[in-house]
Amino acid sequence: QVQLVESGGGLVQPGGSLRLSCTSSKFDLRYTAIGWFRQAPGKEREGVSCIRNHDGLTHYVDSAKGRFAISSDKDKNEVYLQMDSLNIEDTAVYYCAIGGVCGSGHMGTRWDYWGQGTHVTVSS
Repeated sequence: QVQLVESGGGLVQPGGSLRLSCTSSKFDLRYTAIGWFRQAPGKEREGVSCIRNHDGLTHYVDSAKGRFAISSDKDKNEVYLQMDSLNIEDTAVYYCAIGGVCGSGHMGTRWDYWGQGTHVTVSS
């Protein structure tokens, strides 16, 4: 059973944009915190952004501030990560997760459910 599915990854040039999507056929994403993580080649998994369900608080890792934006479409049960001004350091597999800690300056690492990831490659 597929519970979380990411899409929207691909190849983009430096300075370009991508929008990642996360959706679920099982969970109502309005009722859970949602996080975006990434794992670059040779590096450990990193929390990129999250949105908290009860008050809509959002968090971004410092390297993404001003470039990335998390948002949702309640009617489609989808959450997005808009990524602008991409650079080669953004190259990674990006994962959607639900059911974790999302604070103004902190993302938990233990989340209840994870997608299988979507590849983002930033290259000229």
